[in-house]
Amino acid sequence: MEKAKKRKFYAALIVFSLIGQVAWVVENMYLNVFIYKMFNASASDISVMVMASAAAATLTTVFMGALSDRLGKRKVFMCFGYILWGISILAFALVRVDLISSLFGIASGASAVCVTLVIILDCVMTFFGSTANDAAYNAWLTDRTDEHSRGKAEGINSMMPLVAILVVFGGFMSFDLNSPESWTVIYIVIGAVVFLIGILGFFLVEDAPAGRPDSIGYLPTILYGFRPSVVKKNVSLYLTLILFVLFGISIQIFMPYLIIYYEQTLQLSNYVLIMAPAILLASVVTVLYGRLIDRFGFEKSVFPSLGMLALGYVLLFLFPGVVPASGVLMIVPVFAGSLLMMSGYLTGMAVFGAEIRNRTPEGMAGRFQGLRILAQVLLPGVIGPAIGAAVLQNADTIVNSDGTVSFLPNNLIFLAAFAAEFLLFAGLVLMLLLRKKSKTK
Repeated sequence: MEKAKKRKFYAALIVFSLIGQVAWVVENMYLNVFIYKMFNASASDISVMVMASAAAATLTTVFMGALSDRLGKRKVFMCFGYILWGISILAFALVRVDLISSLFGIASGASAVCVTLVIILDCVMTFFGSTANDAAYNAWLTDRTDEHSRGKAEGINSMMPLVAILVVFGGFMSFDLNSPESWTVIYIVIGAVVFLIGILGFFLVEDAPAGRPDSIGYLPTILYGFRPSVVKKNVSLYLTLILFVLFGISIQIFMPYLIIYYEQTLQLSNYVLIMAPAILLASVVTVLYGRLIDRFGFEKSVFPSLGMLALGYVLLFLFPGVVPASGVLMIVPVFAGSLLMMSGYLTGMAVFGAEIRNRTPEGMAGRFQGLRILAQVLLPGVIGPAIGAAVLQNADTIVNSDGTVSFLPNNLIFLAAFAAEFLLFAGLVLMLLLRKKSKTK
């Protein structure tokens, strides 16, 4: 790759990855806080929203990823997708109790209606976001890299989720999230930025030189990755995807409740100031780790990632009681646990992401994005939050100033996440033993 084209590629990677993840912060974490604070949503409401969005993301990626293969284009899906994605985020600014009460002439049930509207609009937003990011952008990234550069690229790509959290929460940390007006501004700003990046993409993104229309029909392209013959030819890819499911389940057990846990349970009113250094350090670790992935490969780089994640879970489980009386000494292990958890999460995403791209048949990235999103989003998004909600079924509650009741996530979500990771570790050892056995034959 020429220097000028290389710089342009990494500029597009950073911009589309970062802003895409900023938009996903709205979907994955901010909407949880939004419906919790504005409409007194329950853990079950949050779980349903995550599940519905995960299903929408998977179906979208299967169909739109195959379509991008069929047409041999990624750029048009990325750019128009981001534009429509931004517009759909802007629409959340209209979901307010006062507006809904006035529009439908209701009062007591307005909050429940708002929760339902947010879930529906979340699925609409996910359609555009998954078209642009999950299907087109990820296929484009596979097309534009090879086994010698994917670790580095995936290291940058994988650190963006937490960098996006830092950008969004840091940018809006002075906002009163109990105020509807604050949420209106947040959705307008984020929606506008995503919209503008879609326009910028027409000048920044280049399709892979090898991109060409697919010769087979659209339906066969959609179903390609689900054929038994294809599974048989790519056993290592499918085994890696199964392990990726377990990794995602472990993350999704606690992630939908993480910000609420920090703010409400641990009473960290300025949790951004504590999370920010952890996120920055974890991001640096991930970028450096990406180079190690290219150098040492999957087998030698996956275990340190899982080790960091497990240690993070242990610390967060053992130190759940940050209260004003405990002072800074109690915050130290929480910070260390958060740093290890975030580092393990991001480097794990990089390790599995690079391995999946390396195992994906060349020129077929689009049709395999549906399988990737099935492993990364749908199954973890359905199973993980359901486990988290079950664990929190008997969680403590608090009475809000308006008389409503909200649940308090507890540290058991990290114990459950640790248990899921233990299954992942066992499956990983089994897969690597099978690989070694097949090589010796």
